[in-house]
Amino acid sequence: MQPIKRRHPIISLSNRFVMSEETNIKTIDRVVIRFAGDSGDGMQLAGSIFSNISAGEGNDISTFPDYPAEIRAPQGSLSGVSGYQVSVGKDVHTPGDAADVLVAMNPAALKTNLKYLRPGGIIICDEESFTPANLKKAEYATDNPIEELGIDHNHIMLVPMATLLKHTLADSGLDQKGMMKCKNMLALGVICWLFDRPVESVLKKLQAKFAKKPAIYEANAKVVQAGWDYGHNTHSTMPVYRIESSEADPGTYIDITGNTATAWGLIMASERSGRPLFLGSYPITPATDILHELAKRKDLGVTAIQMEDEIAGVCSAIGASYAGRLAVTSTSGPGLSLKSEGIGLAVMAELPLVVIDVQRGGPSTGLPTKTEQTDLMQALYGRNGESPLCVVAATSPTDCFDMAFNAAKIAVEHMTPVILLTDAFIANGSSAWRVPEDEDYPVITPRFATSEMAEKGWKPYMRTEDYSRFWAIPGTEGAMHRVGGLEKDFNTSVISTDGPNHQKMVEARRKKVENIANDIPDMEPMFAEDADTILIGWGGTYGHLRTAATELNKEGKKIAFYQFKYINPLPKNALEVLRGYKNIIVAELNTGMFADYLQMHLPGKEILRINKIEGQPFLVKEIVEGVKKLIED
Repeated sequence: MQPIKRRHPIISLSNRFVMSEETNIKTIDRVVIRFAGDSGDGMQLAGSIFSNISAGEGNDISTFPDYPAEIRAPQGSLSGVSGYQVSVGKDVHTPGDAADVLVAMNPAALKTNLKYLRPGGIIICDEESFTPANLKKAEYATDNPIEELGIDHNHIMLVPMATLLKHTLADSGLDQKGMMKCKNMLALGVICWLFDRPVESVLKKLQAKFAKKPAIYEANAKVVQAGWDYGHNTHSTMPVYRIESSEADPGTYIDITGNTATAWGLIMASERSGRPLFLGSYPITPATDILHELAKRKDLGVTAIQMEDEIAGVCSAIGASYAGRLAVTSTSGPGLSLKSEGIGLAVMAELPLVVIDVQRGGPSTGLPTKTEQTDLMQALYGRNGESPLCVVAATSPTDCFDMAFNAAKIAVEHMTPVILLTDAFIANGSSAWRVPEDEDYPVITPRFATSEMAEKGWKPYMRTEDYSRFWAIPGTEGAMHRVGGLEKDFNTSVISTDGPNHQKMVEARRKKVENIANDIPDMEPMFAEDADTILIGWGGTYGHLRTAATELNKEGKKIAFYQFKYINPLPKNALEVLRGYKNIIVAELNTGMFADYLQMHLPGKEILRINKIEGQPFLVKEIVEGVKKLIED
């Protein structure tokens, strides 16, 4: 192998920086960092710790964990590379189209992730990973990867990681394999030095993670400090970058993933409704973390049961709902199809139920670790008969908390199943989140059947003015009842096969869902009020579309923007608002499902489309270029 030239990299992260009075510190508004290595290299951990401490520093963050589909590909192979991209700074809504800094732990990571680095970006790489064996596994044609990939020597920082680890951990008692497991923390230390992150914050996170393994904590703590010292001592002439923060409401901020936020939002709904939370679920990527998180919360009265399959998951939740619990089942697209008959039962029985679908690439097993928005039509119509229910979508990792709470509120107050759509991108990704107070969220008010109502002739399908029925909790005196899958008489609630009665009950269930629109916010587009073009999306594409709309308006294109969270029903004024625009552009990660849905509600109005189905989120530039092409054609 030819020797690799080593130079101090010339680092220029942004044209938008301000020199600090402190020596050699530059202030930048944001930075995008991509950590990449083998699945066992701990890139997700290093990236999440950096994200967490940045949130604690007051930065906006947006992350994108990019997992390989293989359970465990051969070490050092191209297919086994795992990535974690994070954007940190001010007014951040996406993980960034391209990275300013790429941390590559081996030749395979460098080769597969170089395409995500912006021109002139920085590479931090493990110099000692460029062995003949690793180069062969990564399918290099030569023994000089830097020359082969056309990398400018001025833009790469080569770190002798194995040597540094051996020196730092010489007295730790760890063997060679144990030392190498700390490599991710060495890279994190270098990044903390480069971006002026306090090592003490990292140590607190490590101490919490390895609380029961003090020797492992000590080793990792030494290695983080060694990485920081290496950057400071070896590259002392280089600038350190300080990242600006957005103005934020006072409070406690943490870095939270979408799945964790979903679980916590359900807990908040349980507390505000007074109904104990029950989750019946079956593990499935990428939704399993919701089950894991809720299983920890017995202290808050949560019952979380791993059922034997998806059908058992939804049926157990329906049983819990009948018994008066706030009932939830979680899944991804393949599981939603298996749950469809059970969801239809909840529609007919008119029981509150929250179904969480963390969407992934399909059909069938498809792309289980990748993201898509391809379950929309299944959520809206994937049941037999006339089975209307409420469909909502979360727009970001932190919005998963709000929409899980809102889904539960709608389900309980309107006695209906609600499907909450998230996706792999926001479920695995994270954002900085302000921990709320109880009073930040409204009380959820179930409408119970009471013993007094029973004395006056209450029946199970007696309705309120908005067509919701009352929730009769078993044990309520005089309220013994049966509900189920067979149609019931509108007045007596006994089984009925009468045709006109069936139509009346179908209409009642439909009106009940339509009336939910009275409890959701009106549509209020952002940006240009006098625009004749509106860019719209739904769910987890929010950050990319909002950023694209911002850039288009800065270029002088008058573009309004709106992201739908409530899909069935739509906001009351949505169709009227949309009819006021000359151009309606829908961008979504499917072949046009929401566009088709809107087209059905807006006959005679052409819905323009930007679509992507690659298992990856949009790039902002894809949206910007797509909008320009559509409005200029």
